[in-house]
Amino acid sequence: MPRVKRGSKRRERRKKFLSITKGQFQNKSKLYRYAKEAAERSLKFAYVGRRLKKRDFRSLWIIRIAAAARQNGISYSKLIHGMSLAGIDINRKMLAEMAVRDAEGFARLVEQVRPHLGGAPAEAAPAESVLAESAPAAAKPVASAAAESELAESAPAEAPSA
Repeated sequence: MPRVKRGSKRRERRKKFLSITKGQFQNKSKLYRYAKEAAERSLKFAYVGRRLKKRDFRSLWIIRIAAAARQNGISYSKLIHGMSLAGIDINRKMLAEMAVRDAEGFARLVEQVRPHLGGAPAEAAPAESVLAESAPAAAKPVASAAAESELAESAPAEAPSA
């Protein structure tokens, strides 16, 4: 059987792996055996990372939509369910973009969804008042607590009815 030395093909393959690992530490950028291992490993991580990026972005979009929905007095799950009942087909990427850049448009979308959820249309309370109502008394701002105590002291005390 004739001897095959492979010629330029072998050199091209080796140069390809060494160029992929250029800038890596120690032997991984200089010796073919270690460069090949490092390149295969990095290509594997890059493949996995491209899939993880899709997962991470979807999670980010959902977080943004949920935050904007809460500001409009509705939960994320009810918003998505109501949109499907209303026949509104907007993907999460566009909904998140709308929530960040067009708050008024997102609020109008929420108002279109509310009638399809079956409950009475509730007034969307601003986020500050919702937080103030649900916060315990100790968590209220100091200025308002001081104002309340002044009002209580200045109000005439009623005589107990016996």
